[in-house]
Amino acid sequence: MYSLASMATMAACIFMFGIFFCLVQNVNYIVQIAESGVAVTAFFDEGMSEAEILEIGEKIEDRSEVSELVYVSAEEAWEEYKEIYFSENPQLAEGFADDNPLANSAHFEIYVSDVELQDELVTYIESIEGVRKINQSEDIANILSDFNVLIGYASVAIIGLLLAVSIFLISNTITIGINSRREEIGIMKLIGATNAFARTPFLIEGIIIGFVGAVIPLIVLFFGYSKLVAYVTGEFNLLTGVLQFLPVMELFKTLIPIALVLSVGIGFFGSFFTTRKHLRV
Repeated sequence: MYSLASMATMAACIFMFGIFFCLVQNVNYIVQIAESGVAVTAFFDEGMSEAEILEIGEKIEDRSEVSELVYVSAEEAWEEYKEIYFSENPQLAEGFADDNPLANSAHFEIYVSDVELQDELVTYIESIEGVRKINQSEDIANILSDFNVLIGYASVAIIGLLLAVSIFLISNTITIGINSRREEIGIMKLIGATNAFARTPFLIEGIIIGFVGAVIPLIVLFFGYSKLVAYVTGEFNLLTGVLQFLPVMELFKTLIPIALVLSVGIGFFGSFFTTRKHLRV
């Protein structure tokens, strides 16, 4: 009964850990998508040729902070401008047919691999001769960076709490098992059983409790997450542009080994240290 209770408690802890893991991973996924849209825009001195600008682009692209670099020529910038501001009255743009008002607006859109590295990259770009102006989304970068730090702290705190509760419960179960079997263990010791021989069944019990306590919630979480993603994407189409769910297999290929290692490790080490402390017969 105590072992079954420990399995149920372990399953509850792993289930809560799994829910929290799914939540954190999806939030990180959404943040990564948001970060991928944060770009630094670099403009250049008037009169620079396209070859000179592209040469600067090669230097920038070699930086480790850069994940993608997009060159937008003056002509492309003007076409984008017309689509935004003259879409309803295209005839107004015809007056600039032979005179591009954005002739000196060729620029690079530079996407960083990590938003926290944006300031370092901007400092480097400002040091390049020929760079006239840099636009960066500093506020957005700071918000995303602070949010990443907050998620990290919350993850450590909650995982630590769940681990402590699980180890405590496993330890109590093994202690009760040792006390209830103390007489049998004493007899085993009297006929020559070693400490390792007497300890092994409790270690195996702890591992089994951890393993079974992880498998059950993982199955529930797998089907529950799949159903939730299918339901939200099917019933709330308007949210698909805002909420980007991490694919099921990509999420669980990480969650399954982590949960199994955690639960089996908790069961083993909880049993190991408990038997060392209480197995005095």
